[in-house]
Amino acid sequence: EGAGLEPVSLTFGDVLYEPGDSIRYIYFPSDCLVSLLTQVEDRMALEVGLVGSEGMVGIPLALGISTSSVRALVQGTGAAMRMEAERFQVEFRQSPSLQQELYRYTHLLMAQFTQTAACNRFHVVEARLARWLSMTRDRVRSDRFHLTHEFLADMLGVQRVGVTNAASALRKRKLIEYSRGNITILDRKGLNAASCGCYRIIKNLFDGAQR
Repeated sequence: EGAGLEPVSLTFGDVLYEPGDSIRYIYFPSDCLVSLLTQVEDRMALEVGLVGSEGMVGIPLALGISTSSVRALVQGTGAAMRMEAERFQVEFRQSPSLQQELYRYTHLLMAQFTQTAACNRFHVVEARLARWLSMTRDRVRSDRFHLTHEFLADMLGVQRVGVTNAASALRKRKLIEYSRGNITILDRKGLNAASCGCYRIIKNLFDGAQR
């Protein structure tokens, strides 16, 4: 997939697509992070998937669909490789190995969607926040990142006070520290242990696929 890829810098808060938008570009994140959100009513949104260096943003194109059903929001500033949709479709049709890789990734993304849906329904906010921070850490490969409580509330589909309480609980357990939106993971193993079982299920799926 060499030619046709161009390096781009994606910035926290950038919206790559809204639901119903034509997918003009696909993105392969390097060290940035993109949240896939489903919208409920006018203002509410809920994260259903997270894409980092393991994946691609714009996966409907690999399935012959040219419009996005989700909002793709840059959650972590960083670099990515970008390709025009038409060029991608040509490359995809010509490369059985690329087809196989992206079909496998689509399966993993669907598994992440379904696990996240169950997690959002059944698990308490503290365990969900620990899961989400652990997943973010795995993808950005850093123990420090910038996230406001408002942003976290949108990701988890809860009121801001719910995130504040959950973050305070993790802080009291000396798992994280935070100040003015800057979050530092102090105890990675402890945070993983504080996560609901969904973290390990999703991580094992992706780790298994990369072997």
